[in-house]
Amino acid sequence: MLTVKQRDLLLLIDRHLKASGVVPSFDEMKDALGLRSKSGIHRLITSLEERGFIRRLPHRARALEIIKLPEGISSEPAPEPAAAFHPNVIAGGFKRQIAGAPVAEHSEAVSVPLYGKIAAGTPIEALSDLTASIDIPASMLTGGEHYALTVEGDSMIEAGIFDGDTVLIRKTDTVENGAIVVALVDQNEATLKRLRRKGESIALEPANPRYETRIFGPDRVSVQGRLVGLLRRY
Repeated sequence: MLTVKQRDLLLLIDRHLKASGVVPSFDEMKDALGLRSKSGIHRLITSLEERGFIRRLPHRARALEIIKLPEGISSEPAPEPAAAFHPNVIAGGFKRQIAGAPVAEHSEAVSVPLYGKIAAGTPIEALSDLTASIDIPASMLTGGEHYALTVEGDSMIEAGIFDGDTVLIRKTDTVENGAIVVALVDQNEATLKRLRRKGESIALEPANPRYETRIFGPDRVSVQGRLVGLLRRY
């Protein structure tokens, strides 16, 4: 027999997998269950695995498989945490174009600049030279100017962003607190992190407990864009 929290977490994971194909982040699980820390989520996942309801998939971050649900229980849509980022993932088959190549013939695809790699672990030098372009479904664009970057590193895995993913960024220099952004540090380092303003300081938060939050003065960080979508090859 499962506890209420175990059951609620199992159904949350099941609903999320059916709706988006990915497992919710630990932060999303914590918020949905009203827990104060992610350590409680770790314990619940371990207990569900020990009872044979879920299975961890090796060598893949945040990869869980539902083995079974409690008898007589079906999953229903669950409310999404308001502040959480849920990747708009387009899987496989998208094509890249060398700069200067024509826009895709498909009327529902739009070509946007692909600026190379962005660190999602340790910041790298800011990228400014256009090296290629990529076709993006028009439905992923949110208005304004966009560009794409290839993620390098694993510091954002609990936000559903993995090494090798391609992220779609809308150019802007103003974002709401808690948004995932491309941040330029000291005018020469670019990184993909969650931005939080704390008084006169700016915190760049990873989504992986192995990495530390970095805090800067407001004059050291400028926002280069906001994350609006994600593409992944399988």
